[in-house]
This record gives sequence, C-alpha cells and structure tokens, in this order.
Amino acid sequence: MNLLLLTSEDLIAPDRARLTGRRLEHVREVHRAAVGQSLRVGLLGGLQGTGQVTRLDSEALEVHLSLDTPPPPKLPWTLILALPRPKVLNRVIASATSLGVARIVLANAWRVEKAYWKSPRMAPDNLLHQRILGLEQARDTVLPELFLARLFRPFMEEELPRLAQDSRCLLAHPGAPAPCPRALEGPLTLAIGPEGGWIPAEVESLAAAGFEPVDLGPRILRTETALASLAGRLAP
Repeated sequence: MNLLLLTSEDLIAPDRARLTGRRLEHVREVHRAAVGQSLRVGLLGGLQGTGQVTRLDSEALEVHLSLDTPPPPKLPWTLILALPRPKVLNRVIASATSLGVARIVLANAWRVEKAYWKSPRMAPDNLLHQRILGLEQARDTVLPELFLARLFRPFMEEELPRLAQDSRCLLAHPGAPAPCPRALEGPLTLAIGPEGGWIPAEVESLAAAGFEPVDLGPRILRTETALASLAGRLAP
C-alpha cells in the first residue's frame, strides 16, 4: 500500500479522517506508524497529499489531512479483455488499474467459459476492491471505468463503436503479420483475447471494426504477462 486511499465516508471533518479495518491494520503492522508521523494519503476521485497521524490504536487511525496534489494522468486507453480465468482475474484488474488504464471492458469470447461469469470474483464489491488495490499500489485516486460485455456480438455492434471512437485500435494476436508498435501517443483501444486466443471469426469481426492485429513475438503469453508487455511497449 503506497497510498492510504480515503473515501468520503472516512471523513469526520473536512480535514480529518478516521479509518478502521484493513487500512488500520496495514498502517499498524506494515508501516508501523506512530502519532505525529505523516503518511501519503489521497481521497478517492480527488486530490492526494499527506495525513498526519493524530490517533493510532487497536480501534482506529485518525489523520489530519493536507491534500493539494492532483492524481497522475490516466493513459487514454480502453482495454478490452476477454474475461480471464477467475484465478487470475483479480491480478489482471489490479494490474490494469496500476498501469493507469482509463477504461476496462471485460468481454465475452468463444473460448471464455460460461462459468467464469458466475465466479464470486465477478461480484461488484470484489471488482471495486481490486481496482482500489491497484490505485493504492500506483499512488492514484481515480478509478478506471469498468464495463461488462457478456455478449460478444451485441457488444461489437452496439457498444464498441462508441468506446473506440477517435482512437487507434489494436488487437493482440499471436502470429499477426505486423509487430506491435511502440510508444504510441493519444487514445488507444487495445483488445487482448482469452488464453486460448481469439477464434478466426472474432479476429475477423474486430478487424472489420478497425482493429489492427499485432504480434508480440514468438512466445505465447498469459493474460497478465501480455498486459504488462503491451503496456511497457505501447505507453509513450
């Protein structure tokens, strides 16, 4: 936790906050903070700065706030992810958030098992929690937008044109004839398929929608590895 992220519910005064639970335990056990010490804090959706500890015990942490720094700018990217396996979903959502992606779409695909959509990890509370963890890691305060596209074709026809408007569109696809570009400026819509890959009909649909198939090299990567590799390559 590189940023103590606050919500409006934590505020007991305009310049004071009280925290309990996970964040209290982290400050006590990991930061080993003490009264008078300053912590890096931020208000969800708002500014960041410092919080001076005024109370710290087994019941609560209280801090006096000085928030004067805007959050880091987002990457103007829309990330379309074929829904990953539940085992890796949390890591992928937290990682995408840490990387600064502005919008995440979890999409269906032929090789996405139907059971994935019913996983407890798809619960709204968990998806929010993973994005919070990503913000805490990256010292950010602004959540990425998150959309669920349970049906591939309606998403392609009804939602994708709006989401991808005025952006360059890339489709990560092993064996594509063009290598992945580097250091792109401006809005980007990036589609990453399931670990079994996009089927040919999906590749054709995305290409018809303006997506450029690009290749990352000879190795077949897992979703979270492909995401990190693409971000490192494409970020300006």
